[in-house]
Amino acid sequence: MTLDARVVVDRGGVSVDVDVAVADGEVLAVLGPNGAGKSTVLRVLAGLLRPGDGYVRVDGRAWDPLPAHQRSVGVVFQDHLLFPHLTVTENVAFGLRTRGAGRAEARAVAGRWLERVGLADLGARRPGQLSGGQAQRAALARALVGDPRVLLLDEPLSALDARTRLAVRAELHRHLADYAGSAVLVTHDPVDAMALADRILVIEEGRVVQAGTPAEVARRPRTDYVARLVGLVLLAGTGAGTTVELDGGGVVAVAADARGSVFVAVRPESVALYLQRPAGSPRNVWPLRLVTATPHGPVVRCDLAGEVALTADVTATSFAELGLAPGADVWASVKASEVAVYPR
Repeated sequence: MTLDARVVVDRGGVSVDVDVAVADGEVLAVLGPNGAGKSTVLRVLAGLLRPGDGYVRVDGRAWDPLPAHQRSVGVVFQDHLLFPHLTVTENVAFGLRTRGAGRAEARAVAGRWLERVGLADLGARRPGQLSGGQAQRAALARALVGDPRVLLLDEPLSALDARTRLAVRAELHRHLADYAGSAVLVTHDPVDAMALADRILVIEEGRVVQAGTPAEVARRPRTDYVARLVGLVLLAGTGAGTTVELDGGGVVAVAADARGSVFVAVRPESVALYLQRPAGSPRNVWPLRLVTATPHGPVVRCDLAGEVALTADVTATSFAELGLAPGADVWASVKASEVAVYPR
């Protein structure tokens, strides 16, 4: 493992004890609810917070004595944190300049990175002249320009609107696939984690409650939080514009343009159930059969089989009013705007 750490923090009501190990070329998603300790772990790895105990090692070298500016680390923050008084090119070149690179050299390297993230024509602008997606791309370029051994991403997509988030997620997926170092992504969004990560570390109240590949975590949740988190249904298929032809048969309509090999993700709460085909012309509607029904907090989680396998969360009242039971035939509908789609 290139990055090997044990993060122990106990101060100000925050108690964290987490082991982190990430190999070269691997993306680890640290997932958990607000206040679980995710950002605390990231700040310790970056050198922005001194832990009470533990260690941080990269390539076998102890990073504990090193301040943040001496660590080979790139960080992408939720709000990008670009310097407002510098141009986009100067922002991306900043880290190289602080490490002694000449102005011309640093600007040339920054320009190449801006081209890679699709901002080649915007280098002369100030951050305030960029859209949210453009600013986050610039922040990613700034984090990667120095070829860091470790890349840390703190909720990099959470401040973006849904359409921009989709585009930036695809862009981030491409760059992470090319990144040779160890990457740690902090997020509370299961779609981001499953789309971008090779492994997932789930943290609750400062402790690891589950770890594994996205498929492993989804298959066997170990806490209520994880169960809600991975109730998400993932379907593989091939995008053809605003439709995705599923590998297992069936077609799903999506709101965003989808091309090539993709996953579509559907949240259980986005699935509506009916005893008769719903009126109007919903783009996603399928006749399915209720396989299992499990009480899950205030809702009943319904596993559905048929042309498109889905999971639906319905209130206990609605479940009773519909007279549902395992084996019942139902119609399921999902709005295209509620379907997430991202590259495989």
